[in-house]
Amino acid sequence: MTCPICAKDSAAKYRPFCSKRCADVDLGRWLKGGYAIPSSDPDDIEAAFDAMEEEAQKPH
Repeated sequence: MTCPICAKDSAAKYRPFCSKRCADVDLGRWLKGGYAIPSSDPDDIEAAFDAMEEEAQKPH
């Protein structure tokens, strides 16, 4: 198996990555939304907007 970030052989300790660095690169992409699939479905947009409004109204 090869590392999905740099294509080197993966290491058992970090599988499917070859190193902690590549695992961290992947995590950074995930946290920044790099793997998100955009939706053009108006119902999805409406539901997301409603959820954001509800969260904003909750006392913190």
